[in-house]
Parts: sequence; structure tokens; C-alpha cells
Amino acid sequence: MRSEPLTLKTPHLDRVTFPADLRRFKPEELKPLADELRQATIHAVSKTGGHLGAGLGVVELTVALHYVYDTPRDRLIWDVGHQCYPHKILTGRRDRIETLRQGGGLSGFTKRDESEYDPFGAAHSSTSISAGLGMATARDLSQDDNHVVAVIGDGAMSAGMAYEALNNAGAMHSRLTVILNDNDMSIAPPVGAMSAYLSRLLSSKQYLSLRELGKGVAERFPKRLERAMEKWEEYARGLVTGGTLFEEMGFYYIGPIDGHNLDHLLPVLKNVRNAKDAGPVLIHVVTQKGKGYDPAEQSADKYHGVAKFDVVTGTQHKGKPNAPAYTKVFGNTLAKLAESDDKIVALTAAMPSGTGVDLFEKAHPSRAFDVGIAEQHGVTFAAGLASEGYKPFAAIYSTFLQRAYDQVVHDVAIQSLPVRFAIDRAGYVGADGQTHCGAFDIAYLACLPNFVVMAPSDEAELAAMIATQVQIDDRPSAVRYPRGEGVGVEMPETPQPLAIGQGRIVREGAKGGRGAVAILSLGSRLQDALAAADRLGAKGLATTVADARFAKPLDEALIRQLAENHELLIVIEEASIGGFGSHVLDFLAKNDLTQGLKVRPMAMPDRFLDQDKPEKQVAEAGLDADAIVATALDALGVGAADADGEDAPARA
Repeated sequence: MRSEPLTLKTPHLDRVTFPADLRRFKPEELKPLADELRQATIHAVSKTGGHLGAGLGVVELTVALHYVYDTPRDRLIWDVGHQCYPHKILTGRRDRIETLRQGGGLSGFTKRDESEYDPFGAAHSSTSISAGLGMATARDLSQDDNHVVAVIGDGAMSAGMAYEALNNAGAMHSRLTVILNDNDMSIAPPVGAMSAYLSRLLSSKQYLSLRELGKGVAERFPKRLERAMEKWEEYARGLVTGGTLFEEMGFYYIGPIDGHNLDHLLPVLKNVRNAKDAGPVLIHVVTQKGKGYDPAEQSADKYHGVAKFDVVTGTQHKGKPNAPAYTKVFGNTLAKLAESDDKIVALTAAMPSGTGVDLFEKAHPSRAFDVGIAEQHGVTFAAGLASEGYKPFAAIYSTFLQRAYDQVVHDVAIQSLPVRFAIDRAGYVGADGQTHCGAFDIAYLACLPNFVVMAPSDEAELAAMIATQVQIDDRPSAVRYPRGEGVGVEMPETPQPLAIGQGRIVREGAKGGRGAVAILSLGSRLQDALAAADRLGAKGLATTVADARFAKPLDEALIRQLAENHELLIVIEEASIGGFGSHVLDFLAKNDLTQGLKVRPMAMPDRFLDQDKPEKQVAEAGLDADAIVATALDALGVGAADADGEDAPARA
């Protein structure tokens, strides 16, 4: 039984529409404001689902940053954006917060065209410092004086891009503030009153002025002695703060401090804001993911990503699946195949549960590897494993694999190493919108020599393709599959490998003659292709439906058969232009198969679609059964009246 939450009372938060309102508060009013902001965040996400734990961990930090800094003139950049819901509530979007991740509503991440308080869009990790340095450099070139603050989590700091940016920022000595939000206790020593005192001291104007005076005196000494004095000062602070690594990269390190204690946060942030010549500064704050909501604090994942839930009990309202999710099919199938093949290993880049590698890890813990948010490293790590005779499966989301494209080309494809890519989230992904939509993987993989690229039409086909990858030992391979549930087909006890580059006829229609239609589908559009064939058949257009299975190598015999025996060939894929359809068109043109044949490729439109339900995104993209029927009728010259009628003349 669902519990009814108490009425939300937020007298302090009700006074805030924009951060300028917040800055009129007295310091002692900020704590109750933060408490109300936390409750408002919980209440909103309970109705929409989304990322909750990260936002709850930065409530006080969000309040403090908007209180101290003059946003939006001062730029505030949130890395990834999972933690941005409290920020959105404080920046003019509270009245729309219950539209989070919904069609026509607010994005679940920061987004430039949504608000001037979102100076940089995010959703992929570890970009904030690079973007912030670019903004700080633009400010300096324009001789402006605004502040730039980048907030990045300790998980995101595992990515090489973050360290590249730190290294560059330290060398440029531009005025940039980086907040390291350590919510996993993976970096920080214990925090407390002494640590807070030291942080206030080391960020104070008096200390910084004394430090600059010391530098001025040191410059009068020989260079060797000057550098020795600088080193002594760095290491002395490193001994009490633990920030030596960041100091070596050119940052002035402050922390760690309690990210939930406004009495600690406010003076440090004010000191850093007022330090005009401090150069790059890194403030290390320690927070607790899921803070202030007991079900989140008690949960293993701290309610990182949740469905709609009951606020009182924390119970999530997840619908009962009608079929196994593709992610689980991958994880379970690979785990089973690995029982009889000790060379199979699996790796992921900080997404074990999101990719199904956690299921493999339960069965084979010594053969599962989480490389962190480091797709570039992960791909080359897999290449190294493959070079020694192992069978690595790199399970990476389609959009995240984009970050490692050079490694895919240089370290895998050129050397023809048999790395097996399991590409989850291929196609439209619903609530995560533009940033996680797997549109480009076919285009960027099928163009590479010697690559095998597959896409299953259902969960049983996915299992067969994983078994196929196990057998491919002389070249790289990839299988791309969508987010969500399969279609409910019967699963084989032991999946059998497919013949490389061989598709299948799923439904035989009319051959030859005017009006003969063939639909060649790759991957997830097969069910819509079959539904469209039913409707076309009802109009006298008996339609052949084929499942390509392989984007590369093409099943040339199948394509030739379809081209030579039909008046119209529709080629459909849930991916961008430049992918499967482009390869089919190239084959048809080079083999003079287009004479007397009408060809209509159907792919994603040339624009990024906002978040919505996946089926609505597919419809908007023109890739559902309605669009297939309309495409066929238009190509054959059938008018609207015929399209709507049930007694259209036969054209076979």
C-alpha cells in the first residue's frame, strides 16, 4: 500500500526564485533553506524518477556556491550533471521541476539552451575543468573579472581528461576554482574541526598575502634557493592537507572540508572568491551521497538512479518486465559462455550494473574489470588482453565509446585484434535524451576495415551474436543493442553462433511485379517492420521482411535477392545516416542494382531529439510502423485516400 507523504512546507525556499533572492538571506537562514531544498528535491524525483543520490549530496554546497558567487555572471559548471537538480530548483526552474526527464520538460542534466545558469551542457563525465579553463581564458582575453567554478566528483576525477585539464590549468596559472566533490571517501582523510580550521587559514587573505610576500622575498635570492623555499612551503602544506598531487600540478589546494557544514563552506568560498591573484585553486569538499534521506543513505547505490518512489517508505515503483532486458541478456549469456571458456573476460568503464558486467562478475569475479571512467584506457587495456590470447568483451554504452574512438582505430582495428565490443544503449534511450542517444556507432565502426558489426532484432538474437563474438578470433567485432526489454521471444538454452555476414528472410512476400515491397531491417526496428508489413498486406501489398543481422560484412546475396525481386526496397535502422543504409546503397550502386528499383533508406533525422519516452522518440524520428507504411505508399505513388482505405487495389 502506498504511503501518503506529508505536505511539503518550504517557507524559506518559497522566497527564492533566482540566486539573487538567495543572496539576500542572512547566513543563519541558509541551513533551514538547505533542509527545504533537500526535501523539495526528494519530492520532485519521487514523481519523475531520475538521479537522486548525487543531488542530495550537494545541497549545502549548491546553496553556498549560489550564495557566495554572483551567478550567472560568475560561471558555475557541474560535471556530468547528475547532481544538478537542487541547482535547477534555485535557478528559476522550481515550477517545472516535476517535468524532469519528461517529454517537453526539463533535462536531467545541465543544458545551455534551458537556462543562463547552465553555462555548459553536460551528461558525460570529466569535462568541467576543461570547459572552465576555456571560459577563464576567454574572460582573461576579454579583460573581464568574473569567476569560474567547476564542480567535479571524485569518480569523474578517475578520467584522464580531468588530469589533462588540471595540468593545463596549472601551467597557465589562470584564475579558476575547482571544487572536488569527494562523496566516496576514496580520497579524503577524516574531516573535522582541525581540518576546517586549516582550510580557513590556508584560504585566508592574511595567509595568501604572507605567501605572496614570501615569494617576493624569495625572488631576491638565487634561483635554486627560491625554488627550494617554494618546495618547502608546498610540502609543509601537503603534510597537513594531503594535497601534494594537486600542488605539483600547479593548483593551490585547500581541504578537505565538510561539504554539509555551511559554517565551514562559506568562509572558505568567500576567501577564495576574494583572492584576486591566487591562480588556480582546488577546494576539496567531502560529502555523503544520498545525504538526508534515510532510504538513500541505507541503499548500496545511495539511490543514484531511481524510478518513481514513495517518499515515506522509499519503495520504488518499478513495472514488472514483460521480457528480459537486453543488458541482463548480455551479462547472463556471457557468464554462461565463460563457464566453458576460461579465456573470456569482461570489462566496463564505471558502469558494471548499467552494462550487465556485474552479472558476469558474480559468476567470474577474477575475470571482470571495472577500469573507472576511462574508456580510452579501457579499449587499449582490452587490446592488450586480446594480444595475449584472451577474449575481452568491452561493455560500453554507444555514446561513451565515442570517447575512445582513436583507441578503437589505432590500437584495435589497425592491429586486427579480436576485441569484442558490447555496445549498450544503441538507439533512442528515452529520459536521458540527446547525450545518451546511441546514434553514431554503426557509422563510426562499419567504416573501419576488417570490423564485424552486428545488431540483434530480439533478445535471442543478441545471445546468438554474443556466442558469435566468442568465436571471432582474427578481427574485432561489435554488437549494438538497445536499452530496455526484449520482445519476449523464447530464449535458447545454449545460443549458437551465426554465420558471419548472413541475414535472414523473416517473412516472404510477393516477388516481382509492380508493388512488390521489401523491408530490410537492421536491429531494433524489425518488430515495426513486421507490423508495417501486416498493414501493407491488408492493402494488397504483400511485403517481404528481412533481418540483416550484420551491418558489416553485408549479406550481399540477400540484398541482391531483395533488389532483383521487388519494386521497392526500404532499408531501416535506428541509427544515424552514414551507417547501414549507406553501405547498402553503396553496394546497390556499384553493382547496378538500382535500375527499376526504388530504394528508401530510413535512419535517424539530422537533429538531436530531446528526452521523451523511447516510443515517442522513435515516432518523432519517423522510424515506427506508421512511418514505414507512409514511406512505402509514398514511394509507390499511393495517395492518402488509398492509404486510409481498406480496399486499396492490389499492385502485385
